[in-house]
Amino acid sequence: MLDPVPRPASGLAVRCTRALFSPWSRLSLLLVLLASAASVVLLYEPQRLLSAGWPPQLSGPAAVVLFGVGYGVCTAAFVPRPILNLAAGALFGSQAGLVAAIGGTVLGAGISFTLGRVLGQDALRPLVRGRWLKAADGQLSRHGFRSMLAIRLFPGVPFAAANYCAAVSRMGYLPFLLATGLGSIPNTAAYVVAGSRAGSPTSPAFLIAAGFIVVTGVAAAVVAWTKRHRLRPTRPDSP
Repeated sequence: MLDPVPRPASGLAVRCTRALFSPWSRLSLLLVLLASAASVVLLYEPQRLLSAGWPPQLSGPAAVVLFGVGYGVCTAAFVPRPILNLAAGALFGSQAGLVAAIGGTVLGAGISFTLGRVLGQDALRPLVRGRWLKAADGQLSRHGFRSMLAIRLFPGVPFAAANYCAAVSRMGYLPFLLATGLGSIPNTAAYVVAGSRAGSPTSPAFLIAAGFIVVTGVAAAVVAWTKRHRLRPTRPDSP
């Protein structure tokens, strides 16, 4: 009598692999990573290390590059960019500080975009419903560069929120990174200049930078308020 042929165990392995790499598993991993990053920021406040010029033994271009890398990681972990921009200006001056801040901005946006695209897009795209979400998704998917450029020029949309919204849309990497780099220059430059001239708050450069920050902030608030009323769902007429 022939011995029974053992069933291959590959079926269970395939099912486990599919479950491990399913869209919802990847989304769960993304949420865990983001929660962990936010917890690390709250506990250790890495922005203080950058503000203090860590590591102190480096100087010149090496310090600028290292600051830019740390800036990018911190922005991906939800550290507010204005704090890092002020620190860049205070540590390196206007020119080198702007280079470090813009480089870090693009790096941080790229990290967030990659995480959102790889781990979150497949699970979240089927949930893009409703007037606001469909409008935002369509705008970013069809007119990604100019839409993201406008978002970066007017700092009304939180940096991290814009990164992950773009990742869930069908926007490409290159338009996203180019628009982020170009659109972030004016506002970032204002904060960097303000940080570099913080010791002389009555100087023309500091006053111009501070005025630009206030004006753009007010303009962003006005635009957001206007869009909010335009996108408010219309209620059906009562009989």
